[in-house]
Amino acid sequence: MSHYAEMLAQIKRQPAMERLTRLYGMRSGELARQVSRYTDLVKTHKDSFNAAGPLYMISAPGRTEIIGNHTDHNNGRVLAAAVNLDCLACVSPRDDMTVRIQSAGYPGIELSLNDLSRHPEEEGTSAALVRGVAKGMADRGYQLGGFDAAVTSDVIGGSGLSSSAAYEVMVCAVIDALYNGFVVDSTVRAKISQYAENEYFGKPSGLMDQMACSTGGLVTIDFKDVANPVVEPLFYDFQKAGYSLVVVNTGGSHDNLTAEYAAVRTEMQAVANALGKKVLRQVRPEELWKAIPELRKTLEERPILRAMHFVDENLRVKAMVQAVRDGDLNAMFENIIASGESSWKLLQNLYPAGKSQPLSLALAMASCLLKGKGAWRVHGGGFAGTTLNFVPNDQVDDFVRQMEAAFGSRSCFVLNVRPEGAAVVFTAQAE
Repeated sequence: MSHYAEMLAQIKRQPAMERLTRLYGMRSGELARQVSRYTDLVKTHKDSFNAAGPLYMISAPGRTEIIGNHTDHNNGRVLAAAVNLDCLACVSPRDDMTVRIQSAGYPGIELSLNDLSRHPEEEGTSAALVRGVAKGMADRGYQLGGFDAAVTSDVIGGSGLSSSAAYEVMVCAVIDALYNGFVVDSTVRAKISQYAENEYFGKPSGLMDQMACSTGGLVTIDFKDVANPVVEPLFYDFQKAGYSLVVVNTGGSHDNLTAEYAAVRTEMQAVANALGKKVLRQVRPEELWKAIPELRKTLEERPILRAMHFVDENLRVKAMVQAVRDGDLNAMFENIIASGESSWKLLQNLYPAGKSQPLSLALAMASCLLKGKGAWRVHGGGFAGTTLNFVPNDQVDDFVRQMEAAFGSRSCFVLNVRPEGAAVVFTAQAE
């Protein structure tokens, strides 16, 4: 039996059903959708490459930020979770250093890992991420090699679910699985992925997205020592508690918003620097409040407001983690709503300058639909994109209907927390 036939047969066996259910959940129709998705990807790989070597199915999830909005880049705390939307590759090794990738909906890419230098013309492209991940792995002494990959992703770009982080983590997992025995620690994998995004892709970001995608599950991460972040797995079953996570894509574009994201970080650090610190994590809340009159002599008000958000948000994450440990759903929702209000009023990351404010509209609608029985907040970096909502299970259909009436068909994603980060899901050898 060929490796392609073996992989197709494996996907349809009972152990595969259990594996896919663990990764993607039990929502009606989801298992059949994933079987079809995996099968189609194997066929795409055969049609594109018809490789002679073994096949691997490798997955990396998107992530949702539960709380800790714009804290990671100033060494703060976050609470995040991997979700059951992923970047999935059917991949085979090569005997040279060439990488060929066919991604559904995008032009194919081909590059050589013999050249790991930055290419300015690749900035903002998936080729830059591949080259950057390979460079990060090589610098840490890991083996490299070429591969052929057919890739599909339902972590939609601009959805606020970290499509770029999922892609980076997936590429790192591919090289690790094919040439290193899948031994790279999840934290190291996240740092390699962040390096690729910062240095090669050209987007400044903290480490939260990559850590959540790499680690999986519900995790709190403390970036006080950014070189050695403390990752603590947590467990809370929102579904069992009667709630679904619903992300609403409001349709705003992240194009041309890099300066907006960068300004959040630089303005926070400007306040820290004015107080003789490198990052806001080193500033005590009472120290910030006492310094406001002096800060206003050299800084505008927005950096101060953003610093106020940071110090409060960092304390909120700590309270939220305790609420998760205690199983106190009311306290969780109170902290989530407070986080969203702070992002809206102090951090000011719901919209850039102008009249377009879809995130504000989505949150205003959610506050009416869920008040007293759920929670809502801006999701991810903000300025465009998505909101995160905790919706009673028996109201999900109505919530989705009303939101999609305003923001368009298929604008809502009903999610599960995925227990695994980057994963080798299946392998098949030629007989």
